[in-house]
Amino acid sequence: MTHASHPGAGRGTTRRRFVGQAAALLSGCALAATGALAGCSSPRESVGAAIDDFLADAVPEGAGLTVLAAHRGEIVYCAGRGAADRGSGIGAGCGTVYDIGSVTKQFTAAAVLGLETDGALATADPLSRFLDGMPGDKGGITLHQLLTHTSGLPDRLGGDYDVLTREDMLAAVAGSELLSTPGTEHRYSNTGYSVLAAVVEEVSGTGYEEYLATRLFTPARMARTGYVLPRWDPAQIAVEYDASGTPAGRPHERRWNEDGPYWNLRGNGGLLSTAPDMFRWHRALEGNRVLPEAAKEKLFTPHVREGDSASYYGYGWVVEPGDGGTTVWHNGSNGRSYAEFTRFLDEGLMVFWATGDVRRDGAWNLQELDLTRGTAECAREHG
Repeated sequence: MTHASHPGAGRGTTRRRFVGQAAALLSGCALAATGALAGCSSPRESVGAAIDDFLADAVPEGAGLTVLAAHRGEIVYCAGRGAADRGSGIGAGCGTVYDIGSVTKQFTAAAVLGLETDGALATADPLSRFLDGMPGDKGGITLHQLLTHTSGLPDRLGGDYDVLTREDMLAAVAGSELLSTPGTEHRYSNTGYSVLAAVVEEVSGTGYEEYLATRLFTPARMARTGYVLPRWDPAQIAVEYDASGTPAGRPHERRWNEDGPYWNLRGNGGLLSTAPDMFRWHRALEGNRVLPEAAKEKLFTPHVREGDSASYYGYGWVVEPGDGGTTVWHNGSNGRSYAEFTRFLDEGLMVFWATGDVRRDGAWNLQELDLTRGTAECAREHG
């Protein structure tokens, strides 16, 4: 099932279902004549060769992306296909840097839970405890409601690259009209995650990215994730292309503040990362280096059903319980870059893929290929 996307938003998602895990996946990682996925190769092949052959058949010629699969604690495949920068002839590789869009939300959620673990806040706390100037209808919104998209706040207050300070964002939130009574409806809200980022700053006494780096990224050994703190080599960052194939530059070349994006994007999207760093995050969540079990349980609890679908929202993750186990995932897109990160919790299996060239008019839309499902099944069959 596909939910509505958020066109033009650098952090909107298009939801894709993984319910049932292995039972829902077609044998041989094939979706046959529909053309959506090609089949895996011979079972005698290595897992890396099988995934490579699958992607060679499934990914349209000219598209550039990076795919990583890991199983039982080990990377079984990590490679790029096509170009990360066609103008300079730079190919996509395992370490190419991409805008991961709304995958950012899981880091904001983990930051909140880190502060809760440290005794600095509770997810049941209202906004009025942390932010002055919120009127009664907004001040009573809890962190839990923000984390689960049940706050009633609007999806966004403007474009990703509009100049908007934290103070102006919070003033706009205070003056906004609630779309539903807090706690009653699931309404995807990028604005709500920007408010959470403001809470993280207020409680921690440090900047949002700095807190992520100190509390999450450093313990997870993620040196290639952030807004501006990593020392990016521009040549390693994927150029984004619009649907006509016109280059739109790299994410950090757009209108950002000196410490990262403005507040229509901060906290809800726009983080840059690499496939190996997302594997390190997966491994950190399998252990206790970043968050204790109680906090991770909150991340992956199916708190709120997403409308009439079979999926739920946890804290910064879509949660899909199934007969074969629980799948948690999130994606993000700005119409040019796209990232999708999926963890099959009961199998120790993860797949991450990202691109700066997600759609080409009359040629491809990589979101429609369901590359996660095919890659995961190849990893199962050959792992």
